[in-house]
Amino acid sequence: MKYKSFTLKNIHTIPQLKCLGDTAVSDMDVVGRVLPFKTNNYVVDELIDWDNHEHDPMYTINFPQKRLMARQHFNRISDLLKSGANRSVINRAVQGIRLGLNPHPAGQLECNIPELDGRKVNGIQHKYRETMLVFPAQGQTCHAYCTFCFRWPQFTGMSDHKMALKQAELSAEYLRRHPEITDVLLSGGDPMIMNAGRLEIYLDALLNSGYSNLKTIRIGTKSLSFWPYRYLTDKDSGKILELFRKVTDSGIHLSIMAHINHYREMSTSAFREAVKRIRQTGAAIRSQSPVLNHVNAVSAVWKKMWVDQVNLGIVPYYMFVPRNTGAHRFFSIPLVKAFDIFRDAFSQVSGLARTVRGPSMSAIHGKIKIDGIPEINGKKYLSLSFIQGRSADWVKKPFFAEYNESACWLDELEPAFGDNTFFFNRSESGLMGADAFNAEIGMFSSAIQRSSDAAELSFPLHRNA
Repeated sequence: MKYKSFTLKNIHTIPQLKCLGDTAVSDMDVVGRVLPFKTNNYVVDELIDWDNHEHDPMYTINFPQKRLMARQHFNRISDLLKSGANRSVINRAVQGIRLGLNPHPAGQLECNIPELDGRKVNGIQHKYRETMLVFPAQGQTCHAYCTFCFRWPQFTGMSDHKMALKQAELSAEYLRRHPEITDVLLSGGDPMIMNAGRLEIYLDALLNSGYSNLKTIRIGTKSLSFWPYRYLTDKDSGKILELFRKVTDSGIHLSIMAHINHYREMSTSAFREAVKRIRQTGAAIRSQSPVLNHVNAVSAVWKKMWVDQVNLGIVPYYMFVPRNTGAHRFFSIPLVKAFDIFRDAFSQVSGLARTVRGPSMSAIHGKIKIDGIPEINGKKYLSLSFIQGRSADWVKKPFFAEYNESACWLDELEPAFGDNTFFFNRSESGLMGADAFNAEIGMFSSAIQRSSDAAELSFPLHRNA
């Protein structure tokens, strides 16, 4: 199969959309102005059940729909398009809405970007001691976009919010100066959108850095689900697999971090063959996904996903909570419901599938997992702990929050037992004092507010921005 992409520019050429009617397509045009849209012929022809598209999980996570946007935002853009407003007016309104959607949650730009010789390195993140994230500039797109994507600004015209490393050697230099790093994660976008030659440049920079503490290279990708032919019939598929073998032959562990949201993505022969060929290179494949309303918020879906993944040799790794950005209000579910789904599915699979962790929030403080809902003296609480933290001292240190049936994110929880704040906001963190940390977060929020004010926007900022 030859890859063919569809965007707003050629969406009308998708034959299956004829059965949806003009209203649905015009709604896509409105939503697609704010949230990026891109799909391809594999997703359209092999993954979506068009006879049941309104309830089809693959359609939901790939095609823009009216219900993904707040009503006032949708109506604003729709009215401008109908009135024939000029492009600058529409773009200004779109930008205002985007800035109100918390385009970079968890302080990705303000708190995670490191420095080399006093200059920030855009395209590298170093949030956790052992792990460095690298965003290759040539890998900041995908074979298709997810409607729930938490890095959606990478695919829009929001240049000030884009992470992209243009010089691969900078990742090697940063690695050499930070002996605490053992793992490098190539992220995006999707690094597997790059041709083999480009990917080799970034991999060689790491392999030839002369750095002895590097143990693992991870590649975060949705390509197995949205374009498995990347490993089968693309003109450089063979070269891609050779690169994987090159990494594993060097003694470095290679882990493909596959983003799989529903077992339907694993149902095609192309997916299964791609998994087989990747594993033959010595690379491991780990799976992760957020728990998504209208897509996989049922324990039976997760049980089948994990069982099927183990049968294919894929290691279940994470269940995430959707980050508080973009269209998350459509996809988010309460934390207590997410835990119930995880626990129910987890209790029905064998030990081989219980490698999975979750539900986990990638918050500004770190990866926080919901461990349980204990009852103490007749009252329910939420028990939580850090899987990863900005300070290593926080990891696996349990803490408690008041039980809240509607909370969907950490900032909606209150400390339990009369505490005024959670322990990681106090000065004993070992990373920075509470005042310094809160000041940094305050500067982050102020920066967003200033950008909004500068544009004279009339749209309210997301309360989690």
